[in-house]
Amino acid sequence: MKRVGPSLALIRIWLFLAVVLQTGALTIQYREGAGNLVLDSRDARQQLLALAEDQRDLTHEVVWTAEPANVVNIDRVGRVTPAANGGAIIKAQAGDGSTATLAVRVVNAELATPIHFGNQVVPIFTKLGCNGGGCHGKAAGQNGFSLSLLGFEPGEDFEHLLKEARGRRLFPASPERSLLLTKATAQVPHGGGKRLEVDSDDYQLLVRWIRQGMPAGDPNAPTVEKLEVFPRARTLALNGSQQLTVTAHYSDGTAQDVTRGVLYEPNDKDMASVSESGLVSVFNQPGEFSVMVRYQSKVATFRGTIPLGAPVESLPPARNFVDELIFEQLRRVGMPPSAVADDQTFQRRVTLDIAGRLPRAEEVEAFRANSDPDKRDQWIDQLIDSGDYADYFANKWAALLRNKRTDPRHARGTYAFHGWIRDSLAENKPFDRFVREILTASGEVAENPPVAWYRQVRTMQSQLEDVSQLFLGQRLQCAQCHHHPYEKWSQTDYWRFGAAFAQVSFKPGSQPGEEAVVPRRGEAKATNKKTGQPVRAAALAEDPFALSADDDARLHLADWLTQPENPWFAKTVANRYWKHFFGRGLVDPEDDLRDSNPATHPELLEALAKHFVASGFDLKELVRTMARSTTYQLSSEPNEYNARDRHQYSRFYPRRLPAEVLFDSVNLLVGHESQFEGLPRGTRAVCLPDNSFNASSYFLTVFGRPESSSACECERSLEASLSQSLHLLNSKDIQTQLASAGS
Repeated sequence: MKRVGPSLALIRIWLFLAVVLQTGALTIQYREGAGNLVLDSRDARQQLLALAEDQRDLTHEVVWTAEPANVVNIDRVGRVTPAANGGAIIKAQAGDGSTATLAVRVVNAELATPIHFGNQVVPIFTKLGCNGGGCHGKAAGQNGFSLSLLGFEPGEDFEHLLKEARGRRLFPASPERSLLLTKATAQVPHGGGKRLEVDSDDYQLLVRWIRQGMPAGDPNAPTVEKLEVFPRARTLALNGSQQLTVTAHYSDGTAQDVTRGVLYEPNDKDMASVSESGLVSVFNQPGEFSVMVRYQSKVATFRGTIPLGAPVESLPPARNFVDELIFEQLRRVGMPPSAVADDQTFQRRVTLDIAGRLPRAEEVEAFRANSDPDKRDQWIDQLIDSGDYADYFANKWAALLRNKRTDPRHARGTYAFHGWIRDSLAENKPFDRFVREILTASGEVAENPPVAWYRQVRTMQSQLEDVSQLFLGQRLQCAQCHHHPYEKWSQTDYWRFGAAFAQVSFKPGSQPGEEAVVPRRGEAKATNKKTGQPVRAAALAEDPFALSADDDARLHLADWLTQPENPWFAKTVANRYWKHFFGRGLVDPEDDLRDSNPATHPELLEALAKHFVASGFDLKELVRTMARSTTYQLSSEPNEYNARDRHQYSRFYPRRLPAEVLFDSVNLLVGHESQFEGLPRGTRAVCLPDNSFNASSYFLTVFGRPESSSACECERSLEASLSQSLHLLNSKDIQTQLASAGS
C-alpha cells in the first residue's frame, strides 16, 4: 500500500483501502495505476484529475464536492487538502451530468511534520529561480548571497542562509519579518523582483520552517528516487489545456504530491505554457512539445501532441520503417504530407547530401533518360560507393574530431588523420571500430594517424567531454563544477569518466613539433575537484572498471562505449545523421540526448539505432536507409496544411549549403578550377584536410567553414549575413571567375 503525504511522517499507520468509483464517462485520477488516496498529515496535498472517456482533461470544468464536508477541502481545480480525520467521498460532476467519485481517508490531520530543508525548502528556491545561474546560483552569488546551482548542494545552502551575514536573513521571533520573505514578496526592494505571494503554499511552508527553528532535517531522511508526471503524454486540441499531477517517490517507499512545488519548463514556448499549478495551455500551433518537470535533482517530462486535425486520406508509398513511423505520426496529428519531389529535385538534393556536390550535366541527362523504376535507389548506391561520399563525410568528421593545424609542423599529422578518416569511410569501416581506434590510439601519427586527435584534446577534461558529446550525446561540461542542471550526472560521474584517460601521456615524437601518445602504467584515477577525493575510472552510470596496473582504461571504456546495449552510442550516430539529411535532429540539438530533451519521434530514433546495430554499425547502410525513404524524398513545397510544420517531417525542410559545398558549386557553375596552396589545382573545398586553408579563402570564412575548435556541429555557421551577399555581388574573386575566358 502506498501513502501520499510528506516523506518525513513520523508514524506509519495501516490504512484502509479506498476505491475509485466511476459513473458514466468520467473518471478521477491522480497517478498512473493509483486507486487509493490517503492524506496522512496536516501538510498532505493532492491534485486530482477529472478525465473524460476519451481522456480529455475536464479538471477545470467539472464541479468538485466532498461529502461529508468537514473531512477534506477541495478547491475548484481539484486540489484536496485535509481538514479532519475520517473518510469522505469526493465527487466530480461534468456539465453533461456525468459524475465520478473517489473515496479518500484522512489520518493524523493534527500532525504537523518537521520540515526538511533539503527536501522541502530548497525546491522552493529552484521553482522561484533564486538558485538559477542568472541569480544567486551563479558562481559568485548575487549581492552577497550565494546558493548552489539549482540546489544540488543543500548543505552549503543551509550554511549560507543561516550563518552568513550574522544570520540577518531569518528572524525566528517573527518569521514574516525575515529578510528572506520580505525581499521575495517585494515588501522591501529586491533586485530579482517579486517572487512569492503571501497567500501561497510556498510562503506558508517557509514561515512554518522558520517558526520551527529552521531545522536542517534528519540526515537519514528518505531522498527522492524518482519523479513521476501524470499523464506522461497527451494529444491536445488547438488552444486546449491539460492539468498535470507530479509525484515524488522517496527511498522509503512513500510518495508525495509536489504538483505545485516543481519547476515547469516547456521546450517550445511558442507552442505551450505551464502555470505554477501544473496547467499546460497550448496555443494555436500544431506539432509536438515537451515539458521538463524538475524537483530537487530529478526530472520528468510530459510530451504533448497538438494535431492539426486535417484529413490524411492518402499517403505516398512507405518504402521502409522510417516512412511507416513518420506516416503513422502524420495520421495521428492530422497533417497531410507534401507530394514526392520530382526526379530533378531528388537528384540534386541527394547528390548534395551524400557527395557534397551538384550533379554534373551528363549525370542529369543520364538520370533523366533512365526509365528503370528503381533508378533513385541505383543513384543513391552509386553515390555511396563513390569517392565523393568519402570526401564529403571525411570533411564532416574531420571538423568534429578537431583536425586542426595551428603550427606548420602539424601538417603531416593533419594530412594523415584526414586521410585515415577518409579511407575508413571509403572502406566502410564499422563505426564501432572507427571510434575504438580513435579512443585507444597510441604511438606516433605516422604509424597510427588517430593519435592526432589527442593533440587537440590534450587534457583529461577535453578528452572526456568530446567523447561524451560526440559519441554519447551527453554534454558533461556542466558536471565538472556542479551537478548537471538538466541531467543526472554529478561531479563524481564526470571525474570517473575522465579517469579513463588519466593514463594518457605524451613524449616528443620523431619529427619536430610532433608528439607520441604513450599510456603510462598505474591506476586510472582522477581527483574530484569539488570534494578533493580520488575516484577510479568508470563508464557513465556504471561501477568502476576492474583494472590491473598494466591495463589501459581506454580499452575498457571503448568496450563499454561500443557495445550494442549501450543506451546512447547508436542513437547518437543515428540522430546526427538524421540531422544531416533532414535538417533537424529527432533530438535537437543533435548531440544533447538527455531525458529532459526528448525526441520528436522516440520510436523512430529507437528503430534507427536498432537497425544501425543490427547492420554491424554500417554507416553506408544508415545513409542508404535514410536517403531511400519516401520521407526524405518529399517535396519542400508546402501544401495548404503543413507550411508551419517544423517537427513532423511532412515535407522536406530547405536549408543552406555548407561553405565548402557552396564554394565548389560556384566553381562548377562558372567553370573555374580552385587553387589551394600545396594542393593540386581543382581540389574541391570538401577535400581540404584541415582548417588552415580558411585563412586564405575569404569565401570559406564568410560562409562559416568551422575552425575545428570544438566537437560541436554548432561551430559551423549556416546563418545568412550581409557579408555573404556582398561577397557574391562584389567579390574580386567572383568577378574574375565570371570574366575569365573559360567561364
